[in-house]
Amino acid sequence: ILNICWLIKINVRETIMTRINQRWLLNKRPEGMPEDDCWKWEEVDVPELKDGEILIKSLYLSIDPYMRGRMNDAMSYTGPVQIGDVMVGESAGIVIDSKSDNFKPDDYVCVHGGWQSYVAVRGDGPELFKADPDIVPLSTYLGTVGMPGRTAYFGLTRLGKPKEGETVVVSAASGAVGTVVGQIAKILNCRAVGIAGGDVKCSYVTDELGFDACIDYKGGNLEQDLKQACPDGIDVYFENVGGEVTKAVAKLLNPGSRVPICGFVSKYNSRDIMNEETPFDVFGTMRPKPKHRFFVVTEWFDHWADATKELSGWIKEGKIKYRETVTDGLINAPQALRDVLSGKNFGKQLVKVADE
Repeated sequence: ILNICWLIKINVRETIMTRINQRWLLNKRPEGMPEDDCWKWEEVDVPELKDGEILIKSLYLSIDPYMRGRMNDAMSYTGPVQIGDVMVGESAGIVIDSKSDNFKPDDYVCVHGGWQSYVAVRGDGPELFKADPDIVPLSTYLGTVGMPGRTAYFGLTRLGKPKEGETVVVSAASGAVGTVVGQIAKILNCRAVGIAGGDVKCSYVTDELGFDACIDYKGGNLEQDLKQACPDGIDVYFENVGGEVTKAVAKLLNPGSRVPICGFVSKYNSRDIMNEETPFDVFGTMRPKPKHRFFVVTEWFDHWADATKELSGWIKEGKIKYRETVTDGLINAPQALRDVLSGKNFGKQLVKVADE
């Protein structure tokens, strides 16, 4: 019996020491849509934990439009990913080893650890966010109650500041952020109008999510359809897309309107993005000028838990619905990002990295 126990102990130790971390490194800067050779696949041993650290097994990886900007060699609201570094991203997973008093094995946590199957970080890191899959599914902490949902929540309520009866328009309305923006607008008793690409997405936005209208920007009548959907003009526009959508919306903005600018994904693959017309160019030249500014969700970092709690409550009450597109396997993360950038995904885009 002692010999058997000793062998088991040795095998367990060897399994831990030879655990393999699969990860994607940034290999080169993209020009236009990022191709597979922009990343390098690597497999390395998981290092032994240091005091104060935890080891997280990634179960889901979030794929978001901002990742494309982080691949460029340019500063924005944060620095670019360096060549040879792990591609940036947030994952939700389970703690499998801990040398920290803050976490124990089997805790669920979200971490900005990048495109990799295991993440070793200090247990007191501010980027860690505890998740409870008994409240909402674990993947939802990367979507509707996570960064995209909180982005919608703070951008709309803190910057858009919609009043009852006002018209709120959101572009990319079937995406992870846009779906939440419109549904919060309805909770606040506003008229919610979405802009999305194609009949299927527009029908989802109105029929399942309860928006008052949704305009198909691919339909060829964007300005006319938008004007018909917003007979009293637009009071709040939540910007996700840029380009021709921005120009169409600008013509209908009411005096005193507010424009939270989350992003402008239509230009992210430009080979010369610094010379592209941005929403700031469009709104900044208007007279009167709408109140508009770019924002990032970390501005309200101290209130993340409150937002997640309220969003989770709305899900339980049936006031917020959501859809996820899940790509299987970390190896397919590059294609998942291309799907987001080209609008092929539906709702929140995730990669399932591993089973629990």
